[in-house]
Amino acid sequence: MTLTLLHTAQIHQDAFDALRDRIAPGRALRHVVRPDWLARSQAGVPDDVAAEIAEAVAQAQGGVLCTCTTIGAAAEAAGALRVDWPMMQDAARSGGDVLLVYTLESTRAPSLALLERALGETGQGADVHLLALTQFWPLFEAGERDAFEAAIAGGVRDAMRDITGLGAVVLAQGSMAGAAGRLADLGIPVLASPELALTCALAAR
Repeated sequence: MTLTLLHTAQIHQDAFDALRDRIAPGRALRHVVRPDWLARSQAGVPDDVAAEIAEAVAQAQGGVLCTCTTIGAAAEAAGALRVDWPMMQDAARSGGDVLLVYTLESTRAPSLALLERALGETGQGADVHLLALTQFWPLFEAGERDAFEAAIAGGVRDAMRDITGLGAVVLAQGSMAGAAGRLADLGIPVLASPELALTCALAAR
């Protein structure tokens, strides 16, 4: 059965197709790309966007994965899997505090709420440290992926000098996933959402 993915940037379609080709060759993906949903949700998801998301989920012939953190709660309410939920569950099971890193301000509140929900379900009493790297988002918008990922990695390393007891680093947005490989030497999990979410969504079908 076809898995439908809701995106707010065209670049995510290409990234998830490449992931599918690596972990589940031949599986059918249907992409819905709506940059306007993100643009219209910078101060929270308005009712009209939530209604459009719900309609897209209802029209899907199979499971739905929402790859945008900002609109994730609205997509989940409509029946979709949020791209960051499997990642937050892993972070909650890490056994230590969590560094939550984001590059888009509209991501902060939904990501923090989802992580706290995951921590609550596991009964972990971990602290969450927030790291805003919003100054680097224009690099992503300009298509400068290497510079974007390098800047995120540098920001995480700088922040970790002042934080102890971390069990995991969470890269809140799927667009940040490429920075994980640049932080592989940290000695703790650096979690990114795309592969975890796609694996989970495909397994559910």
